[in-house]
Amino acid sequence: MSKVDTVSTDVLIIGGGPSGLATAIHLADTLKKNGQSQKIMLIEKGSSIGAHILSGAVIKADVFKELLPDVEFSEIPFNAKVTRDQTVLLSEKRHFTLPFHIPYMNNKDNYIASLGQLCRYLAVKAEEKGVEIYPGFAVDEILYRDGKVIGAKTKDTGIDHNGNQLENFQAGTRVEAKITIFAEGTRGSLAKMLIQKFDLTKGHNEQVYSLGCKEVWSVPKGNIEAGQVYHTMGYPLNNDEFGGGFIYGLNDNKVAVGLVVGLDYKDPSFDVHDAMQIWKTTPYVSRILKGGKLVEYGAKTLPEGGYYAIPKLYVDNALIVGDSAGFLTMPALKGVHLAIKSGMLAAQTAANALANNDTSEKSLQQYETLVNNSMIYKDMYPVRNFRQAFESGLFFGGIQFGTQLITGGAGFLGRLRSHPDYQSTQKLSEYKKKPFKERFKGKLEFDKVLTFDKATDIYHSGVYHDEQQVVHLHIKDQEKFNAINIEQYGAPEQFFCSSEVYELHINKDGKKELRIHAENCMHCKTCDIKSPGDRITWVVPNGGNGPDFQNM
Repeated sequence: MSKVDTVSTDVLIIGGGPSGLATAIHLADTLKKNGQSQKIMLIEKGSSIGAHILSGAVIKADVFKELLPDVEFSEIPFNAKVTRDQTVLLSEKRHFTLPFHIPYMNNKDNYIASLGQLCRYLAVKAEEKGVEIYPGFAVDEILYRDGKVIGAKTKDTGIDHNGNQLENFQAGTRVEAKITIFAEGTRGSLAKMLIQKFDLTKGHNEQVYSLGCKEVWSVPKGNIEAGQVYHTMGYPLNNDEFGGGFIYGLNDNKVAVGLVVGLDYKDPSFDVHDAMQIWKTTPYVSRILKGGKLVEYGAKTLPEGGYYAIPKLYVDNALIVGDSAGFLTMPALKGVHLAIKSGMLAAQTAANALANNDTSEKSLQQYETLVNNSMIYKDMYPVRNFRQAFESGLFFGGIQFGTQLITGGAGFLGRLRSHPDYQSTQKLSEYKKKPFKERFKGKLEFDKVLTFDKATDIYHSGVYHDEQQVVHLHIKDQEKFNAINIEQYGAPEQFFCSSEVYELHINKDGKKELRIHAENCMHCKTCDIKSPGDRITWVVPNGGNGPDFQNM
């Protein structure tokens, strides 16, 4: 049996996205400035830094000047500065460009970028500062001593589907640390465990999410210019579906397109991926893609609950940063600058705690104080009720948003509550409107030129999973799942999954079962969020598994 190794570090950062890397960089700089010499280790589950990173992304870039004060701004690999920024109302055949910006959605002076490329750049800067970065290692267990976090353990490998050890079995490594920082991104699996164990959402709103499906295309010269930004509202979404599309012009005649939809929709058969394909067939979008070629596909979820859904951010020896903490503003749909700022504030807190040799909850409470006195609070508090308002539909949500604008975000109803997205899904017998396939009858045969089925898109994500491992998607109570999720809801998992992981199989006797194709998983976590009854839990697969995004 393989021996469990233990290594030690002063600070362990789990996740190599913008918040984790910003934590590492600013902490290294702060320790050096203070004459401290503690060790910083960052572990990333993707095969490389950036492999699991996806964002639109139009970014408020000033925070990079703060993070990297000694770097020439022109050196940072942004793709293009925003030169045009418009919001467009779509119908099936027509469009109307709004003559004004929706409040909080102005992108003047912002930059379009591949967040994955930015993270690769930040990783180089972090390593130059002495940070140890280990990609390709999944972390699936939080370590505790006397009820307090003392680090985390990487996942055991060399285990077959049935949990049996193979000849190549390798026990995971225990990484013990004075401070552990959870920077796993949206719906981080360890952050979720930590939040549940210490009831960190007590008194807070439920977090709510959206799912974004994105494609990068290479298009003929002249179809769109670099720096042009278009956001769309309307078709193919109805009044019960919150979201919209984005079109971002990139250098080298490339364009990023995608559809983002709130996961509080009611239709159990709604499919965000397929809705994006229908969105692309509108004259407004298709003209930009005409003659082009699909380069890459990906999907991820975004935390949209806002200020009231931020959990308690600290416990003894641990902090939560970035999307795992829910730092994202609506309606701007921006979180990168907040993720980086949260990492910097966590770094400041950690440096002080190490200097004082006090990593207790009382000491780390400084992080929350810093957050509430930073641009994170300034950006998030005025729109604290925005997303909750739209749970009642676009029409009434729009009215409530109007009242929020004139009351500093409060609205006329005060604090609005939210509920988990999986509770919004209606049973087949309850949903009285046209289901998704009926609404778009005749539009769901994809031509593989402009529109693509999930299998084709998945191919363009570089996704890979080891065949010999325990399936990382766990169904709770199979009997209830079959009786309720399949029979009463029609197995919505087969529709909401962005990468065809879930297949409803019906045998010749009419018996139904859900088959799981874990090898397709995009790690978007939608199933962990949207499955009725909260009956699917997403856990990390082997390290290095999952998508291999290049320019997302």
